[in-house]
Amino acid sequence: MSENTTLHRTLGTFHLWGIAVGLVISGSFFGWSYGWASAGTLGFLIVVLLIASMYCCFIFSLTELSTAIPHAGGPFAYALRAFGPTVGFFAGFATLIEFVFAPPAIAMAIGAYINVQFPFINTKLIACGAFLLFMALNIIGVHIAATFELVVTLLAIFALIVFMSVVAPTFSWEHFASHGWAGQNQFHFSTIEGMLAATPFAIWFFLAIEGASMAAEEAKDPQRTIPKALGAGIITVTLLALFIMLFAGGAKGDWRLLANINDPLPQAMKVIVGSQSIWLQILVWLGLSGLIASLHGIIMGYSRQIFSLARDGYLPRSLAKINKYTQTPYLAILVGGFIGIGAIFSDSLIIIANQPLTASIMTVAAFGALVMYIISMASLFKLRRSEPDLHRPFKAILYPFAPLFAMVMSTICLITMALYNLELAAFFILFMGAGYVYFLMTKSSRKTVVEQETAKVIHNING
Repeated sequence: MSENTTLHRTLGTFHLWGIAVGLVISGSFFGWSYGWASAGTLGFLIVVLLIASMYCCFIFSLTELSTAIPHAGGPFAYALRAFGPTVGFFAGFATLIEFVFAPPAIAMAIGAYINVQFPFINTKLIACGAFLLFMALNIIGVHIAATFELVVTLLAIFALIVFMSVVAPTFSWEHFASHGWAGQNQFHFSTIEGMLAATPFAIWFFLAIEGASMAAEEAKDPQRTIPKALGAGIITVTLLALFIMLFAGGAKGDWRLLANINDPLPQAMKVIVGSQSIWLQILVWLGLSGLIASLHGIIMGYSRQIFSLARDGYLPRSLAKINKYTQTPYLAILVGGFIGIGAIFSDSLIIIANQPLTASIMTVAAFGALVMYIISMASLFKLRRSEPDLHRPFKAILYPFAPLFAMVMSTICLITMALYNLELAAFFILFMGAGYVYFLMTKSSRKTVVEQETAKVIHNING
């Protein structure tokens, strides 16, 4: 192949931390409050603590893989090396579903936030405009895109600090705990059901943070920078998630009015300062930076996943082309973006799941994430046995207990989500099945890709 399919190393630790936190910081602004609707504040708090523990164990285990195998495909590359092409496909395609379906949910939230200020503008048109804008920015260049990601992530953190500072004086544990068990005043069996149903919304606080590992081929000294960035990133995100949820639920007003909406923080602040307050305007406009950071960052993530799968022949090879001027996988960015824009208008998901479109899209993304988490942890165990001498600059903390906990919790979450979202589980399986059919039909093309890459390596060695 004559096309350039090599990414350039330009990102340092601070940029990678910005990507890791930026990928998920929108989860502190919206999405999680759907969990209150089914589990109550107290029930959902327990779910979030469990999911936070799962993610901490997962990230500190994944870091071993991402430093030992610094590859743009991330989980796809780990599974491919550990188990071969078939399992590699399932890991890669599940990751692709996670990263392609998360952006439209975030874009819809951007539309909802702007709609607070300009109610006459259609939220879906705003969402599409945001998608197109940040696709273009990602095409311009990875260093520019990563710098922009870092700036908007820092602005988003400042916006969350503003929110907590304004609502803190009215915080009361009584406010937070009122009707805290699935809409009741006490714990009972239906509370457990509500907590199980709230699983995908707790995952939303952390979903896609692992995407920073997909920047490994563009990171300077990935064996050192990725552990620092992912470790600091998961700690940052966990603290923000817990504090935001506590302050929003414990502030003046009734937290039940914040469930099932896309802009819980502005609505919580509005009760305290009024709709004309300058603080509310600051939160809305700075809050957009959090949503922008995640949309922009996940566009970067899905493009690297598409690029990696295409480069290895799991998707059409043309999707691995690199723009010769900007050194970015421009076709991967465009294709993933147009699929996401299509999801924004997929109102049939509302009929399928009988819940808000944003919640449905979030749940589909969570299915992809959980499948990938399970395969990634299995890959870690397999590579420890099959390649004990593999250079591992960072080793999983509390091995084997931490990765085992992450894998077991991911499995429980996957089963739970499937039981409470049968229609969306079937939708996810249909997507995976369609991808698997393509995988089976393109075996010969993948063989050709391997031969071409081998020939290229031999040519480079021979000078």
